[in-house]
Amino acid sequence: MRYEFRVSGHLSTAVAGAFPELEGATVAEETVLYGPVTDEAHLYGLLARFQDLGLHVVEMRRLPE
Repeated sequence: MRYEFRVSGHLSTAVAGAFPELEGATVAEETVLYGPVTDEAHLYGLLARFQDLGLHVVEMRRLPE
């Protein structure tokens, strides 16, 4: 499965480094992170990391294969 996460604001290199399994791009006032998510536990782990870092996830969606 592949997912896309849209996060408010621009992430610093250090914060983006907390998501080594995801690629990123900056679009307007958001950062888009995308990449493979192996299973439900991995997905919840990513969401927990966003929360732990105080990031606001604007949108999350599964990408077509």
